[in-house]
Amino acid sequence: MAFGDRRGGGGFDRGPREMHKTVCSDCQKECEVPFKPVEGREVWCRDCLPKHKQSRRF
Repeated sequence: MAFGDRRGGGGFDRGPREMHKTVCSDCQKECEVPFKPVEGREVWCRDCLPKHKQSRRF
């Protein structure tokens, strides 16, 4: 199996994502995210996310 073949099933539609309402940690606006927010972890809206993507290094 090649490295790129590990996804399996490739290209099928899983249907609409379940969205979860939360409040942005920066601007305090209500927003929706495609994951269940975890208490104690920051969540950013679409507008604020780009500011944080560059500052985070893994």
